[in-house]
Amino acid sequence: MDVRYKTRGTCSQLIEFSIDDEGRLHDVRFTGGCNGNLKGIGRLVEGQDAKETADRIEGTTCGFKQTSCPDQLAKAIREALAK
Repeated sequence: MDVRYKTRGTCSQLIEFSIDDEGRLHDVRFTGGCNGNLKGIGRLVEGQDAKETADRIEGTTCGFKQTSCPDQLAKAIREALAK
């Protein structure tokens, strides 16, 4: 399944990724935000179990914000898995 998720409350504006039939993440890409850090997140989660990844990164904050790019990725994953 291919996913496009419009972020809320972060510097990045969009997260795109796919979840394969085994529930693994692939091709995680962020639009906007801290380019190097977000490329790193994409590489770190490549091939990982989507639910496990969301469990690990959910609730991460960024500075004074109540969310972050990883937290938004967790929300996007959970929304996609619920469909």
